[in-house]
Amino acid sequence: MTRAPANRTLTLSEEELAHSQKALSSISSAVTADEVCDRIFCQDVFTALAHLPSGFVDLMFADPPYNLTKTFNDRRFRKTTVDQYADWLDSWLSQTVRLLKPTASVYICGDWESSGAIHCVGEKYFIPRNRITWEREKGRGAKSNWKKCSEDIWFFTVSDDYHFDVEAVRLKRQVIAPYTDPNGAPKDWEDTEDGRFRLTHPSNLWTDLTVPYWSMPENTDHPTQKPEKLLAKIILASSRPGDLVFDPFNGSGTTTVVAKKLGRHHLGVELEEIFCCYAQKRLDLAAEDRTIQGYTDGTFWERNTFSKQARKRN
Repeated sequence: MTRAPANRTLTLSEEELAHSQKALSSISSAVTADEVCDRIFCQDVFTALAHLPSGFVDLMFADPPYNLTKTFNDRRFRKTTVDQYADWLDSWLSQTVRLLKPTASVYICGDWESSGAIHCVGEKYFIPRNRITWEREKGRGAKSNWKKCSEDIWFFTVSDDYHFDVEAVRLKRQVIAPYTDPNGAPKDWEDTEDGRFRLTHPSNLWTDLTVPYWSMPENTDHPTQKPEKLLAKIILASSRPGDLVFDPFNGSGTTTVVAKKLGRHHLGVELEEIFCCYAQKRLDLAAEDRTIQGYTDGTFWERNTFSKQARKRN
């Protein structure tokens, strides 16, 4: 397929594909934490979970297939009832519990139709902490319903002893009403070369994300790829440098790539070989380029705004 010159979507040459395929493997017997650290395993999640060690995961991010009729390559998922989808969630989520440290956090993605099932199944094993709703600004309009432009991410913890670094995920927002103190000095904001901004603590409503598309170098042909910026928020808030981040539905590797960029260890499991190969190439690229679009100098920027320093890099 010939792409437009400005299209920066990641591709795989025959040589890169062969290189990535050689790096892939699967688990067929019990392994140690050291043996799976910083690896991607190409296999069904159900065949992998039974062989993974206990108590080694600090943060789990799961983006499972939603309860939709959808085709991924040659695999077709059919929409089921909410109860049936909940049973499917339970079938793999229950197997992840022993992998987690007592201090671990868990994030599970879904749309509005699957969100309730995620909550019900998740609270069987974990403590619900919050439900994040993030705006997907892409999507087709609807003539007889409201346009679907949001998704949910449920935040759970294994116990009351968990890590959350709110200062690491502050958002830099443009100031609409620049209040000043009696002396005329900025009040809770600063005047910079990029404009007037204030740093705010994050809420559970995220409107600053851009779904990967053709002009973004992180973009792949994966149909439901999450933004690197989204994973950066979660990884920075709920893990420390050196922690291990596990993704049981790794897709094209956003979780593992962002973990590497932010100095965490990673483990991914993904069934589709081509997406594993994309993930492997992205990991190779991350060794040289650790930038994350929308996140610079330890700060997250609103969508479509970023610092001059970041603008020069892009």
